[in-house]
Amino acid sequence: MSAPVDLGALVPHLRAVCGDDGVITDAARRRTYESDGITYHAAVPGVVVLPTTAEQVAAVVRLCAERGVPFVPRGSGTGLSAGALPRPDGVLIVTSRMRRILEVDIDAQRAVVEPGVFNLDVTRAAAPHGYYYAPDPSSQQVCSVGGNIAENSGGAHCLKYGFTVNHVLGLEVVTPQGEIVELGGKAADAPGYDLIGAFIGSEGTLGIATKITVRLLRAPEKVSTMLAAFDSMDAGGQAVSAIIGAGMLPAAIEMMDALAIEAAEAAVRCDYPEGAGAVLIVELDGSAHDVDAQFDAVTALCRRAGAFEIRTASDAAERARIWKGRKSAFAAVGRISPAYIVQDGVVPRTALPEVLARIAELSARSGIRVANVFHAGDGNLHPLVLFDDADPGAAERAAEVSGAILDLCVEAGGSITGEHGVGVDKACHMPEMFTPADLETMDRFRRAFDPDGIANPEKLLPTPRLCGERPGVRTQEHPLVASGEAELF
Repeated sequence: MSAPVDLGALVPHLRAVCGDDGVITDAARRRTYESDGITYHAAVPGVVVLPTTAEQVAAVVRLCAERGVPFVPRGSGTGLSAGALPRPDGVLIVTSRMRRILEVDIDAQRAVVEPGVFNLDVTRAAAPHGYYYAPDPSSQQVCSVGGNIAENSGGAHCLKYGFTVNHVLGLEVVTPQGEIVELGGKAADAPGYDLIGAFIGSEGTLGIATKITVRLLRAPEKVSTMLAAFDSMDAGGQAVSAIIGAGMLPAAIEMMDALAIEAAEAAVRCDYPEGAGAVLIVELDGSAHDVDAQFDAVTALCRRAGAFEIRTASDAAERARIWKGRKSAFAAVGRISPAYIVQDGVVPRTALPEVLARIAELSARSGIRVANVFHAGDGNLHPLVLFDDADPGAAERAAEVSGAILDLCVEAGGSITGEHGVGVDKACHMPEMFTPADLETMDRFRRAFDPDGIANPEKLLPTPRLCGERPGVRTQEHPLVASGEAELF
């Protein structure tokens, strides 16, 4: 491995590119960037830069490439897998000052934005024309489109509309060598390899998106939202199965358990039905005729499954109130627990009852409380693993429970992540889903873009497979593995 680079010598060059106000070297200010939304992974970045143009991003990356300095891209820092965890020996490239909506082309149903634009601001720009941007993570008021690209984010409505990858048509990208390249454009289905599909969800390991062309959708004629309260998660799950089994595809089906409801009530007073063991939020959209017909059917199915109370939103304000508890659930658990881990795993929807029951067993056995908030329609779980970080060993026990939940998801035929990425947090779980040959293939693909391994190293893939090792194809057994001093992930 090459010797560490003197970042101090790099700083004047970074200032020449981004200006004095675009480079942060002060220790206290750098520490504000030490983690993303998953705070138990933290590292103070060596240097922070805040470019305002693609040319500045490219120039910073070229400086890093010339000197072999690792760089980490970061949007708003709302990620939940430590995908934007900085490097003390590297440069953190923050896109929060690249926040221009460059174009809203209603005729083509497209928008072109910079990576630091907040997700919800795309819809706000399109709404006066009767359009919106479909991917809607719960953090959409503050998460950036560039971060959504890195993580292939979803949201409550991905059940019907899909993830970020389904709504991006073009990218301007700065490669790990500092080149600016164009992938795709406003037109759909460009010929050749699907490099946009490969880039989205690559977590900054293939480069940095600096301009993004997204698809806008026509706002539906009607949206209807209901909240159904059940005595138990089983009853709520039966309602979900009945709705999907009846051939309907709601825009969203979300579920919260009693502990998640308790947290939401404590934080935002969402006024969900008292005594509910589970609440289900079902949203339908489309033509008024179809929505009305399906709404009656969903209501009947919920009642048949045991819903003891059903509320219907009659306007946007009531819809927002219903969603308030769900949208705030992640942050809300801070009201009932000093610390928590937000996990993200996916199971086949039909496996939900069994997996939820086994999560409850894990919780009871470990003494670690787990609140469940999830996209019930597509089996995307978001267990919130609660612990007291003042209790010695509690964080480690919580991490064990969190990891065991991922094991359950894989055993059930699911995945270790649905929309929060892999980052550092789950990289060591990748071998649970992929063979060594699979991982080697991914590593080769990654190195085709980044042969020197400087673009967000240690994220996504379990490389370095040994501490301090750069990504790369290994042609023989590592000597530390052979000696029994280290374990290959």
